[in-house]
Amino acid sequence: MTHPYDSSDPASFFAMHGIRDVECIFADISGYPRGKLMPAASFSAGGDLRICQAIPMQAVTGEYSYHPVFPDADPDVRLVPDRATLRRSPWASVPRAVAIHDCVELDGSPCLFAPRSVLRMVLARYAAHGWMPVVAPEIEFYLTAPNTDPAQPLQAPIAAGGRAEVGQSAFSMNLLNGLAPFWDEFREALTTLGIQADTWIHEVGPTQYEINLVHGDPLAVADQAFLFKYAAKEIAIRHRLNAVFMAKPMAGMAGSSMHLHQSVVDATGNNIFSLPDGSAAPCFAHFIAGQQHYGPDLMLVFAPFVNSYRRFVAGSQAPVNLHWGHDNRTTGLRVPASPAAARRVENRVAGADANPYLAIAASLAAGLAGIEEQLQPSAPVQGNGYEQVHTLARSFVTAHEKMANSAAARRLLGEDFVTGFTAVKGLEYQSYLSEISAWERRYLLPLV
Repeated sequence: MTHPYDSSDPASFFAMHGIRDVECIFADISGYPRGKLMPAASFSAGGDLRICQAIPMQAVTGEYSYHPVFPDADPDVRLVPDRATLRRSPWASVPRAVAIHDCVELDGSPCLFAPRSVLRMVLARYAAHGWMPVVAPEIEFYLTAPNTDPAQPLQAPIAAGGRAEVGQSAFSMNLLNGLAPFWDEFREALTTLGIQADTWIHEVGPTQYEINLVHGDPLAVADQAFLFKYAAKEIAIRHRLNAVFMAKPMAGMAGSSMHLHQSVVDATGNNIFSLPDGSAAPCFAHFIAGQQHYGPDLMLVFAPFVNSYRRFVAGSQAPVNLHWGHDNRTTGLRVPASPAAARRVENRVAGADANPYLAIAASLAAGLAGIEEQLQPSAPVQGNGYEQVHTLARSFVTAHEKMANSAAARRLLGEDFVTGFTAVKGLEYQSYLSEISAWERRYLLPLV
């Protein structure tokens, strides 16, 4: 993110824009923004800000796990601002700022339950080698009409032409323009937040879109993806729309992904995946192999909800395995056609519902493990990857059990984090099981 002010003097920034309060936020394990509203004067003075340690691990249902990994005392953690992220809040009704914070234990150590801490830990391993990963996410989402009854399916909104879209309009410019008032304000919001968006396209689903973020430092890019989703939801509400990042929000329609383009550079900025003659370096194959080998153990991070597994349908542009191929969108791992300096791997497994900090951390951790262990990948797929066996987890239960019992996941993302993450995800699944679905009423009520 570019700095719009002197980070050592936020008070002048606040005075310039008449800012009264600061949203002191962080992402919980679902990528949802949580935090506190703080007076701008207190923020400038470096006021101490604390929050319950359990908040980063709050379930989507609002519940908390009582697994022993969480202290019974429910202690505080400090919220420490990353002042480089301080920006004007584009959705506030009065002048307000927003800043991303780290969750830090009272002894100064990072909170192991906080997603930003997990990503920092993975990046530190790369730094120990003298390397820096480079990441670019492609984020898909739907804009839908308001949905006041969760028992009813989502519907496409009425666009400028007076009709709702029916889908199958990939790359349509007319339909991209159909909700222009939202896009005008959202684009301005991204500029205000310092989010570097690249191309914008209309995707296959009705009012489904994809925005690519510019490649960069993984932590900064994860921050931008986090704020991107927050801004999309807030701006959509102002236009009587819903911005929906569910992996499969509409039955029979395309799912929404968060593809991750990944490369690694050395201290001089050279891509370590390429040799001086432009050919692929051995570590490139090792990186791919790491993603193949460890991807199943980390699947719950890439697909964190029951709904996530509805996306993995053969022939749908979503992967069904972790095979790889050159410029092949039918595989879970794609190597785009590119010059040697831009040689990279696109991980196509993560859904739009994945927490960007955790998805990036998991993907990079798997790739680095492959390099360190000199793992070898399978042969690249030639042709249709959907003809290969469906090896990705087909259900939440399978992915949850795999991660909960995985020593590798604990080694890559942290023992306490994986224990806490799987405990909370188990809590969410029990809540899901407590509801009776429309399918059960439709087919079982008349017959059973």
